[in-house]
Amino acid sequence: MDKRLDDAAIMGILEETGAVRHGHFVLTSGRHSDTYIQCARVMESPTTTVELAREAVERLPEDVRSAVDLVASPAVGGITFGFAMGYALGVDFIFTERQEGRMCLRRSFEVPEGAKVLVCEDVVTTGGSVKEVCDLVEAAGGEVVGVVSIIDRQTDRLFDAPFFPLLAVDAVSWDPSECELCANGGRPESLGSRRLAK
Repeated sequence: MDKRLDDAAIMGILEETGAVRHGHFVLTSGRHSDTYIQCARVMESPTTTVELAREAVERLPEDVRSAVDLVASPAVGGITFGFAMGYALGVDFIFTERQEGRMCLRRSFEVPEGAKVLVCEDVVTTGGSVKEVCDLVEAAGGEVVGVVSIIDRQTDRLFDAPFFPLLAVDAVSWDPSECELCANGGRPESLGSRRLAK
């Protein structure tokens, strides 16, 4: 890669594309926040998406980078970035989907026995979707060697795999029962993809 992206440059990309939203939101995790990172706005540009993926690859420890056989992402938010990560690493890419509320592999996607898998997501809050993908990989006989995301919202994570986010964002979030915005009569927007498939 000709030009490396530092954290300030990545935040600049998020702001320039309108990816950083302020208001009252329900996150994919179910938590509420006054800040939402809509990475889909960044990924409107394939060139920018590949630049971010190449930077993420550069930041991976060499032992992880050289081990990856396959990239897997949860639908919908992780698909574009996961594809770009597969492209940057020169390996295949698959994605998981929800069917009747349960994460699964469809479309004849498979995790080969013993495959070293990098799980990719756009934004991680609690990492619930990431954990489900990790569980699928391991159930199929693969090994999760790491998790990469564009954004880490720095909430307690549900997965144990090594985590390599591009950018940590210190954005407050609340359990719905403790949401200060709800307490003031606000109604949150739901912009994520979790509720697209029930």
